[in-house]
Amino acid sequence: MNPRSRKRQHTDHNDYLNYRHDHPGTMPGTLRIAQDAQTTEINLIDYTIEKAIKSKNLTPQNCASYLHTDSVSWFDIAGLGSEEILQQIAEIFQLDSYLIEDVVNVPQRAKVEEFSEQLLIIAQMAIPKPYGEGFWLEQVSLVLGKTYVISFQEEPLKDCFELVRERILNNKGKIRTLGTDYLTYALWDAIIDGYYPILESFRERIAGLEEEVLFNASLKTLEKIYIAKKELLILHRAIWPQRNALEFLLQENTNFFSKKARTGLKDCYDHSLQIIETLDAGDELLEGLLNLYLSSISNKTNEVMKLLTIVSTIFIPLTFVAGIYGMNFNPEASPFNMPELNWYWGYFICLGVMLGISLTSIFFFWRRGWFKQQLPPKTRFNFPTER
Repeated sequence: MNPRSRKRQHTDHNDYLNYRHDHPGTMPGTLRIAQDAQTTEINLIDYTIEKAIKSKNLTPQNCASYLHTDSVSWFDIAGLGSEEILQQIAEIFQLDSYLIEDVVNVPQRAKVEEFSEQLLIIAQMAIPKPYGEGFWLEQVSLVLGKTYVISFQEEPLKDCFELVRERILNNKGKIRTLGTDYLTYALWDAIIDGYYPILESFRERIAGLEEEVLFNASLKTLEKIYIAKKELLILHRAIWPQRNALEFLLQENTNFFSKKARTGLKDCYDHSLQIIETLDAGDELLEGLLNLYLSSISNKTNEVMKLLTIVSTIFIPLTFVAGIYGMNFNPEASPFNMPELNWYWGYFICLGVMLGISLTSIFFFWRRGWFKQQLPPKTRFNFPTER
């Protein structure tokens, strides 16, 4: 796998803060293939109630033979780097030029668009990273036809459809007893459910940030809070349009989905709302932690100022006494010119007075409670991610 592609498509979240747009004057339907895009690979799962077969590395010509069968065909196309293959697929399946343009020119805003014989669904798939914090975002396009479903993915290595494949091949659930619309719902449901493990990881991150802010805040903590807020914003930007797309399908009387599949879409819609609410709650918690961090920094500054005040208050009287006795006096000129300079115990008396002043100041500060460090109670925030 080209490492540049993974860096561009998976780890550079800034790409998803700005959707793809064409230059002014570009001809509609123009395909812009990224230089580091992956080679296109076509995989197939074809099934009926009785059986299911799985095929890999098909050619576009092989796909044509499945268009007029009684089975349901799921063409899983991974990689958008082969323009010739993509054009052949568009020709075989009679995909509109605007449809294939939205599929190839990534990233696009999640949406639903109806064509004469097909329905296009564009969604953002979130995949948690196996090690460490963070996630990958990838555009997935679903094309719903009468006897087939086509899924277009940017990367061939990892997706969230493995459970759907197992259900089809092992005949679990209802997928093999229903049509392409139910398969489309199952794929979209897998995409939306893929957000939940990421939300769970955010719950743990926020709990850790809470403890760090309360007991060990630093500039690194501020950086972590900023990164977490940015990732929540990216997830919110990815899931919100999908919620709108689902709402559109539920409100419109489209012929692409049966009553059974529409019931599943309502469940997807509920899940999308729950994810959005969870993201909003997480952002509010992070905003609270940010304010708490700033307050803790202010409190630390106050503690330092209090300590400096205590030290200064103790030593300023001593400095005053030492300054007086450091002056030049002549006891022989007048009895008022520091007669205690000639006392036998004058030095020790002066030290005793200075010690008494210090102890009195310390006792006063202690009675006022200045030596007690106020630590906030150790608490945890409840981050709602349970379904």
